[in-house]
Amino acid sequence: MIDRAFYERPVLEVAPDLIGCVVRHGETAGVIVETEAYHHSEPACHAYVGLTARTATLFGPPGRAYVYLSYGIHSLLNAVAEPDGAAAAVLIRALEPTVGVEAMRQRRGRHRDQELCSGPGKLTEALGVGLSDNGASLSAPPFTVLPPEGAWRATGVTVGSRIGISKATERPWRFCATDNRFVSRPWPVEQAA
Repeated sequence: MIDRAFYERPVLEVAPDLIGCVVRHGETAGVIVETEAYHHSEPACHAYVGLTARTATLFGPPGRAYVYLSYGIHSLLNAVAEPDGAAAAVLIRALEPTVGVEAMRQRRGRHRDQELCSGPGKLTEALGVGLSDNGASLSAPPFTVLPPEGAWRATGVTVGSRIGISKATERPWRFCATDNRFVSRPWPVEQAA
């Protein structure tokens, strides 16, 4: 299992290192194939405005789930990173489903595996993650995050611009398992980090 020390590092190290890890929520799980980094110093991060009731989870401790509602519709799952007070997180953008796939299909109303978790709102619906999970430890039920196994230990990571945001879009802070078709679209174009 991944412990707090893994997350207590710079968010730009944690985000690519989560590629290939397995995230489990209850009876469903998948391999993380896409992430994005967010840091309080840039305007796309919720913590850019400072400490508020909404952003409190982002300010620590590391290794917690920051779950928020996007556009009043989708709960999005983030892993809080960096030391207490730093206000940074990794958005889990896409998974390759591995466990509880039938439950994911029922929750999502989809049957193609590539459509189940290919976006941050899709994966939380598939896993059953909701706002009640905000602040939960990522190393205690209902969550578990495990390190990469087998071929996932050597998977390549493609770096590109973050998507789905309107501020600080030029930053190459999107990380995807290279050539993996479970990532969200548009598929990434490699950029220099």
